[in-house]
Amino acid sequence: MNARHVAGILLRHYYLLRGSPTRVLPTFAWVAIDIVLWGFITRYLDSVGPSGMDFVPTLLGAVLLWDFFSRVMQGVTTAFFEDVWSRNFLNVFASPLTIAEYVSGLVLTSVITSLVGLLVMLLLAGGVFGLSFFSYGILLLPYLLVLFMFGIALGVVASAMVLRLGPASEWLVWPIPALLAPFAGVFYPLSTLPAWMQAVGRLLPPSYVFEGMRAIIAGRPPDWSALAGALLLAAVQIVAAGWCFARVHRYAVRSGLLARYSAESVS
Repeated sequence: MNARHVAGILLRHYYLLRGSPTRVLPTFAWVAIDIVLWGFITRYLDSVGPSGMDFVPTLLGAVLLWDFFSRVMQGVTTAFFEDVWSRNFLNVFASPLTIAEYVSGLVLTSVITSLVGLLVMLLLAGGVFGLSFFSYGILLLPYLLVLFMFGIALGVVASAMVLRLGPASEWLVWPIPALLAPFAGVFYPLSTLPAWMQAVGRLLPPSYVFEGMRAIIAGRPPDWSALAGALLLAAVQIVAAGWCFARVHRYAVRSGLLARYSAESVS
């Protein structure tokens, strides 16, 4: 893998962001709206709920973590969509750039944009609503890593789906975090769900993150075995996502799909 090729993908997206404020704004605007909305909801629930019940870490904390995952996933897909919108695939894949280098460039772009979103979330949640994840110390890092890895895997799979189905399938990508949230147990334990939904939830690494964070907030020790299993599951899913994108790209090249990619749909 050539680091200069990967840096070229990153540099391209830097120039896109630098020259377009409308691209920069979504990296933190929607995150800020979510934190403000749920922050005031938790304040209201604290005021009408039982004495001693603190909804801020349970609800607002869950929103912050899920938004972080969503930013990571959408960081990959949005970087990919820039080539979809500009019809740039023939130029990209006619270059010496390999698939691994291209996907790595998308991932690095997502890393930077998601870190900006995370910083905005932490500042708002801590400065306005008093939620501080720093009190958990280094214990928070492996949970964020699980969400980051799963977001990368899902973003790569979503990009492969759009590459295979065509630009018109873009609308299928945006609702994916909302569709997964009920299965991941973002706001409630997995035991609340019916058995078949619990089975699906156990295949999603974020479910172990939210179960673990709820245990820590309740004063129980973290389940290290479950956390290790979530990290392993997320790592396997990243490898599978990369394999999926490579297979789709190979099909797109051999079938001539890339040359027809300016159409609204492909077959």
